[in-house]
Parts: sequence; structure tokens; C-alpha cells
Amino acid sequence: MALKKFKPTTSSQRFKVISAFDDITTSKPEKSLLEPNKKSGGRNNQGKMTMRYLGGGHKRNYRIIDFKRDKEGIPANVLTVEYDPNRSARIALVQYEDGEKKYIIAPNGIKVGQTIVSGKGSSPDVGNTLYLSEIPFGTLIHNIELRPGQGAKMARSAGSYAQLMSRDGKFAVIKLPSGETRMILQKCKATIGTVSNGDHSQEISGKAGRSRWLGRRPRVRGVVMNPVDHPMGGGEGRASGGLPRSRKGLPAKGYKTRSKKKASSKYIIERRKK
Repeated sequence: MALKKFKPTTSSQRFKVISAFDDITTSKPEKSLLEPNKKSGGRNNQGKMTMRYLGGGHKRNYRIIDFKRDKEGIPANVLTVEYDPNRSARIALVQYEDGEKKYIIAPNGIKVGQTIVSGKGSSPDVGNTLYLSEIPFGTLIHNIELRPGQGAKMARSAGSYAQLMSRDGKFAVIKLPSGETRMILQKCKATIGTVSNGDHSQEISGKAGRSRWLGRRPRVRGVVMNPVDHPMGGGEGRASGGLPRSRKGLPAKGYKTRSKKKASSKYIIERRKK
């Protein structure tokens, strides 16, 4: 995946860095796998704003992604690699031998014409989905299930991956992108390889308008608000605002919000790095 820089013919072009989209093979999505994607603009069913800084943006269709990969033992041929406006990663359209088409999260290095397969006895090749009990140690994986048959929940965004470290009883030990090490049942599935579009983190929008196209409205800092609007608001001149906290008064920047009674804590071997 290459990045594209621009000559500074305008002030917004000067720092603009976007994807070259050289890995994409078609611009038309599969119609049978599209769904309408309605926007709320941050309003609830009464029309009241419950989420700030949302609204506008380009109209999108949702692409139905197969996160379960439950057609086991049936080879699928990769037809296209496509752009998905709803996620940072690329998606791939695959067609199974029985004729059914599905979208999957495209792994890095997947090519049109490649054959992928999922289920028991599959080889640990890029794009194949296996049970954690069959994946070799040290393999880089993505699209990891948390519960058997639930569908992939972890390591799904552009460039992300986890690593299978070891197995202990009925659990596999996984090192996650955050640095956290945790146990997951060996009956869960994961896909071999890393997620595509790894250069996504290096992209620079260059102008505020690109954020508006994505449906993000300008975000106002609490320090510049009035005391009635935010705990950090008010004061004479450019006051720093005191201790950092949210609009509801909860401390920010270092304050841990994870519940100490959370049930999944017993599966976490090592917490994520700061």
C-alpha cells in the first residue's frame, strides 16, 4: 500500500498525504451485499442531541462483512479487493465453490485469483481461517473471536494484528495490538496474516473539510467554554482550566475507567501498556 503526496498548490495540499488506492481492483461494490446505512446526526428518537460533534458526511451503503467464516472446508476464490467507506481496512469479495459471494476483511498481501479456505485442517496460509488450537505458535493473526461462533471481534482495523504466544489447557494465549496478553478459548477462530492498508496511520487529511466528509463536526475544547457548560470552562483570559476532566466531571488523562469487577479480567494475563 503506497501513500500519495501532493505539490503545495494550495495551503490544504501542502501537508496532505492519502492512500494511492493502488491495491483496489474495482470501484463498484457487489449489490447483493449492500445495506442502507442511516445516519442519526447524533440525535435520539426524540430528536434531541445525545452525541456531540456528529453530523453531515457523505452518504454511504453498509457492506455486509462475513466475520464468522463458517463455510468450512469450501474453497473460495478472491474476485476483487475494494475500498470500504465504513472501515479503515480494505475488503475482499470472495466467491465460494457453491456460488455464494461474501465480503471479508482483506489481509495484507491478498491477491485477486487467490484461493482461501476456513475450518479444521486448513493450512496456515494468509487469508485462511483456522481454530486457535491448530495455528502454529508465533503466527500473526487477525479477526479473532472472543467466543466460539460469535464472529471476529478483535484486530480488525487497518494494519492491526495479534500474535499467538502459547496454549494452556483449553485456552490459547494471545498478545493483542495494545500490548495486552490474554487467554481465549482454543475453539475460537482467527484469520492468518495482518490486516490490509497498514499505511492508514500515516495519512494526513490536510484540511478540516475532509473531516466533514467523514461526518465529524468541529470539536470544541472544554477550556474555552463557559463554567455553565464544562468543569474546565471560565476564568479570566486564557486560563488553563485546572485538572483535566470530562464534561460530566470524570477525571481524564490517566484515570482508569475500567470496572474492577469486570468478568473478563480473569482472562487477562498482562494489562496493556500505558
